[in-house]
Amino acid sequence: MEKAKISANLRENEKYLRERLENCSDILIRPMKLGDHHKVDCLMVYIEVAVSNMMLDDSAIGKMINHFWEISPDQIQEFVRNNSLGIADVKKLKDMEEAISALLTGNAVFFMDGYDKAMKISSKGYPGMGISQAETEKVLRGSKEGFSDSVKSNTALVRKRLRDTRLKVEEYYVGVRSHTLVQVLYMDDLVHEELLTEVKERLEKFEIDGILDSGMLEQLTEDTWYSPFPQYQTTERPDRTVQEILNGKVAVLCDNSPEALILPGNFNSFMESSEDWYHRFEMASFLLLLRYLAVLMTTILPGLYLAVIRFHTQVLPTNLILSFAEAREGVPFSSVVELIFLELSFELIREAGVRIPGSLGNAIGIVGGLVIGQAAVEANLVSPIVVMIVALTELGSLVVPSEEFASAFRLLKYGFLILGGYLGIYGMALGAYVTVGHLAGLLSFGVPYLGVANGDGVWRLPFRMRKMRPLYARKEQRIRLKERNRKEKSQ
Repeated sequence: MEKAKISANLRENEKYLRERLENCSDILIRPMKLGDHHKVDCLMVYIEVAVSNMMLDDSAIGKMINHFWEISPDQIQEFVRNNSLGIADVKKLKDMEEAISALLTGNAVFFMDGYDKAMKISSKGYPGMGISQAETEKVLRGSKEGFSDSVKSNTALVRKRLRDTRLKVEEYYVGVRSHTLVQVLYMDDLVHEELLTEVKERLEKFEIDGILDSGMLEQLTEDTWYSPFPQYQTTERPDRTVQEILNGKVAVLCDNSPEALILPGNFNSFMESSEDWYHRFEMASFLLLLRYLAVLMTTILPGLYLAVIRFHTQVLPTNLILSFAEAREGVPFSSVVELIFLELSFELIREAGVRIPGSLGNAIGIVGGLVIGQAAVEANLVSPIVVMIVALTELGSLVVPSEEFASAFRLLKYGFLILGGYLGIYGMALGAYVTVGHLAGLLSFGVPYLGVANGDGVWRLPFRMRKMRPLYARKEQRIRLKERNRKEKSQ
């Protein structure tokens, strides 16, 4: 289909726009006469809320219109061709598709009679929430800034921390109807060309009506779509995004989404918090080890409990076994049903706490858990030890920094629970074998999921010893930190 050209006849352009924008009451088409004695017919098209008042003196559009009122038609033509006022972000558009696209992005589009091009003039854009604190990745030390819904603001937050022209930002419009702006950020001298090429190919290989959040991009472009484990690392923190870009990774920002997608992802990166780089290595190592133990506890503790009390009671001391038996006295359900019932109850409380707005959600999560647990024990529906097991399991899932990563283990927990409850320790071993085998075969943009990069294992190296970048970066740029010699210091 051939694109409609912008005509030098303003009436033809206006007719086309009014037909194309019919019943779009939020888009304003404003004819005007400018120049000395108002001899030049012009047209301004913009979205009512997205573009500020044209007559304001402090806006780019207002300055341009006010200037046009005072000059002759010939000078207006000269301005349009040369942008003699030097207004920021003014771009010439050659056809109507470009003009419509610029309009729907939140800019004003200016047409003038006798000129066969249009001018895109940027304004305040669509309304947004602005920059706010990071909510899901809270830290004690480090920046409190979080991404917003505006992709342009998010890119600015990254550029604020990485002031280097080697940081490249490439734009793509994804979605046949939504035309969602997606930006790919990377360090030109650090990223592997193969990785960058594959990212671009995956963004361009599908066609969809609309992309409303980065989560839709993630599901469309990941390697193994059926895996519960995320293959993109997601973060709402600009400082974390910059750190991963400096490691040679690629960040993908999606308009209307306050999350950055970082790729490739690996197991250890999901276990890290941004403040691990800011803490001393002893504490960072301790916290990282604690998170790994929490993941194990979340996944296998319920199943291990069932395996022991149903099949392998000999591994526990006699007094402990008698205590468990006494606690379960009077409970009408089997241990498997009892544990599944309480796990699902806690999942319901957790989901209710997320959906209820404000501080009431936190109260529901805490009070609801206490009340339901206590009531279930007093009614002899569950035993006290099961309440403790479920509480430890839920606490373990909350320790993992990435909620999406923790959700995978929350799902696996039910598989291990069934295997441990009906096959004992052999079922647990089978579940561990299948899980580790799946993780070992999982790839994120060609990078092994269980791969360990330099200094990124369970033990965190001291900061001054982390001299090498991970394997994601180019080989010739592998050195990240080095000491200056005396000559360099003196200079």
